Amino acid sequence: MARLGRIFLPEQPLHVIQRGNDRRPIFFAPDDYARYREWLHLASVVNGCAIHAYVLMPNHVHLLVTPRDEDSLPKTMQSLGRRYVRHVNWSYGRSGTMWEGRYRAAMLDTEMFFLPCSRYIEMNPVRANIVKHARDYQWSSFRANACGEHDMLITPHAKYRGLGETDQTRQQIYHELCDVKLDEEFITALRAATNGGWALGREEFKQDIAQALGRRVGPLPKGRPPRQPQGQQVA
Repeated sequence: MARLGRIFLPEQPLHVIQRGNDRRPIFFAPDDYARYREWLHLASVVNGCAIHAYVLMPNHVHLLVTPRDEDSLPKTMQSLGRRYVRHVNWSYGRSGTMWEGRYRAAMLDTEMFFLPCSRYIEMNPVRANIVKHARDYQWSSFRANACGEHDMLITPHAKYRGLGETDQTRQQIYHELCDVKLDEEFITALRAATNGGWALGREEFKQDIAQALGRRVGPLPKGRPPRQPQGQQVA
């Protein structure tokens, strides 16, 4: 099924994923991860894209972001992508396509799915059996959101700040949330929405987003519409 065009709303959180071409590695040494993170920070600040959670996996990247305006995320990803590809090509003497097409993004119902999406992102290294616990993975925002470690990339979202009145309380509650296994139905829905470029949330939320954008924000119903019986007039 064809994906919808990427259309964003200001101040609307998004789950973003970008994969290496043919799911090949995009990071080859610790310095690559560090440079990507530094350049992501610079591009997001310049273009007005707040980052709330992230993970840099060997062959793909997940982000949870809130764009300031419609162009914030596209400009951030374009600037970052070009700079990082130049670095990799120069460092390793490579050429050709690095990314698996365009990045993909899904608009999120903040009340329902902001925190589950953040947990999904930061628990990626655990699900991939790279580490036993998320705190053991260096290239994610878990240590910032759950342990209080400073991370220049992270801007706490209001939904995260609402977990408690102090930083310590928020970190403790968030850490406890991450210890609870995510619902598989949610994971499936998040992946489908991100790959398809859809909105993920309650029906009321999706209707509001569709009205604001003037377009559908979900897949069409499966199958063809029923045929009109011959000779029957449409009222």
